[in-house]
Amino acid sequence: MTTEAIVHVVDDDEAVRRFLRGLIGSVGLEVKTYASAQEFLDAYEAGSPGCLLLDIRMPGMSGLELQAELRRRKIDIPVIILTGHGDVKVAVHAMKAGAVDFIEKPFNNELLLHGIQKAIADGLRSGGMRIRRQEILQRLERLTARERQVLGMVGAGETNKGVARHLGISEKTVEIHRAKVMEKMQARSLAELVKMTTVLDAE
Repeated sequence: MTTEAIVHVVDDDEAVRRFLRGLIGSVGLEVKTYASAQEFLDAYEAGSPGCLLLDIRMPGMSGLELQAELRRRKIDIPVIILTGHGDVKVAVHAMKAGAVDFIEKPFNNELLLHGIQKAIADGLRSGGMRIRRQEILQRLERLTARERQVLGMVGAGETNKGVARHLGISEKTVEIHRAKVMEKMQARSLAELVKMTTVLDAE
């Protein structure tokens, strides 16, 4: 078993695999790429340090199905979901199933590399990036009742338009509430906010 951290990239798009191999390798990390979920499962050494960069939509076994198979095999590797536009609800589902982050295509290279390095540094458990429940609860107390409603819906993967429709308010008002929620919860990204809601759901 290798002791060096490896970034495993599973994506059926050869151009994406080639790009990610170059990008991740440029910061000195070892990269292995796979064209399918099954190819990864056949090659992966359980317990090896690193993280898994996983595309959601692939022919054959999907990213979510691979995630479920990893759980079934009790393989504990931090998973970062790669998602295209329109797949945020699916990515939220993946995070509630244990993924540590999701990155939207097209990639922000710096954000992607930061996410990978953090996932590796946080180590053994995919939940290692979670902020302590007590700290999150203290932040939650700062929210108004309406802001809590917005947080709940955003955490479930609802769009601003969907939240507006459910609450009977304008999208602009939702945007204001959502900005306040991000500020009070001290969330730097949507993914971080979703992670906070998974901690609250686990109570």
